[in-house]
Amino acid sequence: MSLLIPKEAFTFFKALQENNNRDWFNEHKSEYKTIEKSVKVFYNELLEKMKVHDDIDKLKMFRIYRDVRFSKNKLPYKTHFGGSFHRRKPELRGGYYLHIAPENKSFIATGFWEPNKDDLLRIRKELEMDASEMRTILNNKTLKNTWGDLVGDELKTAPRNFDKNHPDIDLIKKKQYIFTKTFTDKQVLASTFINEVDDAFKAIRPYFDYMSDVLTTNLNGESII
Repeated sequence: MSLLIPKEAFTFFKALQENNNRDWFNEHKSEYKTIEKSVKVFYNELLEKMKVHDDIDKLKMFRIYRDVRFSKNKLPYKTHFGGSFHRRKPELRGGYYLHIAPENKSFIATGFWEPNKDDLLRIRKELEMDASEMRTILNNKTLKNTWGDLVGDELKTAPRNFDKNHPDIDLIKKKQYIFTKTFTDKQVLASTFINEVDDAFKAIRPYFDYMSDVLTTNLNGESII
């Protein structure tokens, strides 16, 4: 089976956007399952490539069915493929995500989407004490050329008990510490796509090494695992 994202994935999701209902999906379910099978092969091959340079213990592919119980959006189906790659815990922190969607909306993301309150406080205290190593990593040429700038939700002002005039308050006030990289449909369908994604994930490793060290030690540098 080809290690390409099939172009039918895009045509199917475009059609689903116009017909996001159970009757249409049930009529075209066999078509979807064929596409899904090819896409799963791609994700699993990417997993094998990533295992060469990182300790990935699990790939989770997300189902097409949306949980509409608590959502204002009651459309029953997602119009994209999504899969996350989990690093071995507790020693290794951070995660990877690959999102395949039509109309140039595909992207990869990596970092810390929803750090729990203890991890978030630990990151902030580290940055309050000394953010120089983090700054060096964020300004690394390879990382910056690959991913651009650190993004994510942030507070409008300083967190409680932090100085709003701290020189690194731009990093301290973040609630998420993530990177994203977008791809066009043409890039996704190209034979080079799997290596582009793998290379991008390789480039984030210094950031993950730093954050893993922070989140597995206390402020004295002593292991907490």
